[in-house]
Formats: sequence, structure tokens, C-alpha cells
Amino acid sequence: MSSQTSTGMATPVTYPPPEQASTGNTIVPYTFPQAKLKLQQTQPGRTPLVLVACGSFSPITFLHLRMFEMASDFVRFNTSFEVCGGYLSPVSDAYKKAGLAPGHHRVEMCSRAVEHSSWLMVDPFETVNCDENGEPAYVPTARVLRHFDHEINTVLGGIEGTDGVRRKAKIALLAGADLVMSMGEPGLWSPVDLGVILGEYGAFIIERSGTDIDEALATLRQYEDNIWVISQVIQNDISSTKVRLFLKKDLSVRYLIPDPVVEYIEEHGLFQDEQSSKKKNSDTSSAGGKDKEKEKEKPTTADGTSTPSSSTEETTQQS
Repeated sequence: MSSQTSTGMATPVTYPPPEQASTGNTIVPYTFPQAKLKLQQTQPGRTPLVLVACGSFSPITFLHLRMFEMASDFVRFNTSFEVCGGYLSPVSDAYKKAGLAPGHHRVEMCSRAVEHSSWLMVDPFETVNCDENGEPAYVPTARVLRHFDHEINTVLGGIEGTDGVRRKAKIALLAGADLVMSMGEPGLWSPVDLGVILGEYGAFIIERSGTDIDEALATLRQYEDNIWVISQVIQNDISSTKVRLFLKKDLSVRYLIPDPVVEYIEEHGLFQDEQSSKKKNSDTSSAGGKDKEKEKEKPTTADGTSTPSSSTEETTQQS
């Protein structure tokens, strides 16, 4: 989610400092979510930390949620930070990625997934941003992090320490190894974006099987003190792409994604293959046609009304 042109080449962008950041144009009224943000630290001598994961979340999976828990454990045992909040930031519809469900659906699925979490929240900021014509506007990752910095450290005034002094929270990106791999590719990300994301804010990266993260980190050595790599003790390769493939094939996705998300997908018919959808509609129409034929075959009484068959009566009684 760098600043890129339609040809894929990075374009230099400058971002205002956090104290000058603003929400910009939004499709609907926007309020920064803070209900689960810990505004007062409980661990003395530590720097408050807020983790932000930007992504499609189409749909959100258990791996997305596990990333936050793995990062929280890593921070607790290996750093001098205290996690004070975690945010999912679904990308704008302007991202136009294959399989991307409408923003309001992705925000709702994420919200249902973290409903019972004590510290994870969903920020619709990216999905509600729009251009001057009211169309969804793409929001670069660097600007997203500036947005969180502004809302938490400028608007809210930071996090209060155990000594009563308010301090700026460190805002950091939480991402998978594939993202940092892309950051290591020449010309894909603008130097300005990388300077903001990795230099100014930093990132916690979750290793994934099959990725050579060391190779990517070698090209990002100037930011190595602001990048933390977290190993997966239990390998998990669940992905939204695989979940969508299962759904298109009409296969079960339970225990791959949270139950409330499964129910939401079923309720709204998301990620269905177009052919499967047509087939279901066709089957429904065919069934309706057969029912009408049966209706014609029913015997009638003298007043022209149909006499109920025994099977119809049984169905009525059972229901």
C-alpha cells in the first residue's frame, strides 16, 4: 500500500507532520474508535505502543487475529514497550484488488471478529475516505500511520504513564513477511513512504513459511533498529485468498475464520462464484416451476379450489 502510479512505479509523496494531519473528505461521518484503547499504562518504565495492521481483510481470518496476539507476546517478553491497543485498518475500495468485498462489509466482518477482544479495534478511516467527487480515495500506508499518530498523540494527548505523565505512544505497523519482502523490491515503494513507515514509525513483522525474510531485510538495513521480526512457533498459512476459493467452491470455511464472520458472509452472500450463484438461482427457479406443475395436477373441488394432498398436509404440520 505504497504510493504508486498505474504503471506500478513509486511516486514521491510528502506527508504533513502528525500535528497537521486531518481526516480529509469522508463518505460518511467519521469518529476515531478508542473504546478499547488503554489510555493509562499499567507497567512502569515502558513506552506505550499501538499496533496497526493495514490490509484487505476480505475476509478477515484467524491468522490476522493471531498476528496481534503473537506480537503482543513478543513485545511483552522481548521489548521495553507496553501494548496499549491494536487496530485493523481495512483498505479503501479504491484499492481495486481482486476479491475485494465492499468496504462496509469488510469493516463489519472485522468488527464482528474482534467484538469480544479486550484490546483490538477496527478503524474505518481508509474505507470512508473519498476524493472531491465523493469516490473512494486510496490512502497510502504512511498516511494511515500519520492518521493514528495524530488521533492518539495529538487529539487524545498521548498515553498516561504510571507516574501520571502523558507520553507519545509509538505507532507501529504490524504486517506479514510478504509486505516487508515487497518493501525490499527496488522501485516498488517510494523512499519517502519507506522513511515514514519504517524510519519514523517502525514495523513488527510476522514470519511466514516459504519466505526468505533475511534477503528482504538486507535491503532495508538502514531501518533494522526499527523492525522487529516475530517467528511463528505454530505455522499458520490461512489466507483470505484460500478462504475465498473455498467459498467459491461451496466448501466449508468454519474454523478458518471466526463464526460471526462465517454467518455474516452467508447472510450477505459474499464471495460466491458467479456461476455458482447463477446455478443456485436456476435450481430455485426450476424447483418453483415444478411446484407450479404439481399445483396444476392437483384435483379440484366443485368451487374450483385445490384439494390439499396428504404430503402437503404433512409438510404443514411439520412446519
